[in-house]
Amino acid sequence: MTTMLAHPERDEIRIAAVLQALADPVRLEIVRALARCEEGISCGVLDLGVTASTLTHHVRTLREAGVVHVRPQGTSRISSLRRADLDALFPGLLDGVLAARQ
Repeated sequence: MTTMLAHPERDEIRIAAVLQALADPVRLEIVRALARCEEGISCGVLDLGVTASTLTHHVRTLREAGVVHVRPQGTSRISSLRRADLDALFPGLLDGVLAARQ
């Protein structure tokens, strides 16, 4: 049995939650990696120097803020950036964040 994860609807996404989620360096690296891979990736393949439980926490924070969409695929969870939603709600925000120096 596959459990579907809760995601906020587009009209439920708030700028404060998005900015808070993007403020963490690890989460920002996750978003940068997802921006380079439109089809999505299993975040477990990213070498971010954190434990699996910490990575799960970061992905959950991004999902609950409406920054990423997470879908089950076999035994993995594939995350993808909610670029269309973020661009519609906050034009230029994501491009600015991604273009900023690390």
